[in-house]
Amino acid sequence: MANINLADLPPKYQAQALAKLAKQEQKKRAVTQQPARSKYGNVKTGRDALHFDSKKEARRFDELAAELAAGTIKDLRLQVEFTLQAAYTTPDGERVRAIRYLADFTYYRDTGGSWEYVVEDVKSKPTRTRVYLMKKKMMADRLGLDITEI
Repeated sequence: MANINLADLPPKYQAQALAKLAKQEQKKRAVTQQPARSKYGNVKTGRDALHFDSKKEARRFDELAAELAAGTIKDLRLQVEFTLQAAYTTPDGERVRAIRYLADFTYYRDTGGSWEYVVEDVKSKPTRTRVYLMKKKMMADRLGLDITEI
């Protein structure tokens, strides 16, 4: 496709092309100025070098960090992956991917003399999907771990 020189066009079409270019530039500026809306409408939030998928998850991290400092929890970890079913190959040679669950937080909570392992996920109604609920059941059935929803 050959490039068209704007000066070669009649004045009417020059005005059309300039208006279209201005509109495209305006769209580009608007996209770079505001973050894209996520699937569930959450706003990605940062805490120093940490990045969270939502403001609610960032607030929960702040609460857990305070509990960690107070000594009521220990070994706080973020984005811990659990394998619910290992990958395998069918007799036909088809590769089946592993099923994994990614928890927002894991930690040990002091229950008065012993430490209880907690797997925690920050959830809103739209993020309680069928896939999440299936993985929650698999966590309980296969690993014996309940997911605490916040």
